Amino acid sequence: MRSVTYSMSVSLDGYIVGPDGNFNWTAPVEEVFRFWIDEIRQVDVHLLGRRLYETMLYWETADQDPTLDDSMREWTALWKPLPKVVFSTTLSAVQGNARLASGGLAEEIGRLRAEPGEGEIAIGGATLAAEAAALGLIDEYRTMVYPVLVGGGIPYFPRNERRVDLELVETRTFSSKVVYLHHRVAR
Repeated sequence: MRSVTYSMSVSLDGYIVGPDGNFNWTAPVEEVFRFWIDEIRQVDVHLLGRRLYETMLYWETADQDPTLDDSMREWTALWKPLPKVVFSTTLSAVQGNARLASGGLAEEIGRLRAEPGEGEIAIGGATLAAEAAALGLIDEYRTMVYPVLVGGGIPYFPRNERRVDLELVETRTFSSKVVYLHHRVAR
């Protein structure tokens, strides 16, 4: 069965976005960006909430920017064709290789897990991931922890969630002092 993974950058105090809505502290250095490129290669489909979808729209046309470096061009070449499912109650249409979810999150994940394929089902966006976590649908948590305290904002982990035991799969410390933590849900 295909795994559902939740991967995002997070501050040391647990937020993906600060209280001012800013996440400029996550601007990756080349070494971290290369890691994200390798990670996206393992994904067959990406589930996104509306806010993350709108943020990632940049990559649908980024390859038209003549100042883009080689690694950003490589990311764009991987991101654009990647199938995406967008969960939104306010959008009526989406762009690129994306479609609006036709059912609830559990139904969509169930359908995607039943499809043939080896790659992961990635989930992005804290609100969508919180819903998936509450339903027990996330198999792996992958955090890129930045050495910064932002003091509030949108948390990576949902609050008041039930206990979930995790197994550490991998850690990596980058030269920029960003730490990658990969955990699998203990079942």
